[in-house]
Amino acid sequence: MAFNFPAFSYIIALIVDAFLIFFSLFHVIAFDELKTDYKNPIDQCNSLNPLVLPEYVLHLIFNILFVAAGEWVSILINIPLIAYHINRYRTRPVMSGPGLYDPTSIMNADTLTRCQREGWIKLAFYLLSFFYYLYGYVIALENAHVNPEHVT
Repeated sequence: MAFNFPAFSYIIALIVDAFLIFFSLFHVIAFDELKTDYKNPIDQCNSLNPLVLPEYVLHLIFNILFVAAGEWVSILINIPLIAYHINRYRTRPVMSGPGLYDPTSIMNADTLTRCQREGWIKLAFYLLSFFYYLYGYVIALENAHVNPEHVT
């Protein structure tokens, strides 16, 4: 069976997307714990903030692979979330370290609801993306099998 760069980029996207699913699931659980007063906001923000930049970088890495592979539909699907991530980080509260969540304002009901909704939406996006990347991987392998002269 032939293997090509688009198939490689989809495999990387599947693996990374599995990590992103766990990140967003942790995000949802963490905000549910805050909502039910199970955890301290300072501890919760200290556990969530270190995951923000790795999530953004991982998402950006496989999208760079998609650009290199010429997978334009996959890029078009991911551009809104990339733009949201850039905007969200650009408009974050003033803090001393990297991250999005400020312990002093996270317990505000509107902020907590917005962050929890964001987690659910990202979870749904990453789950749907996972199945799309699986489909893209199969199609890329099929195209490599049909056109073996284009295999890298």
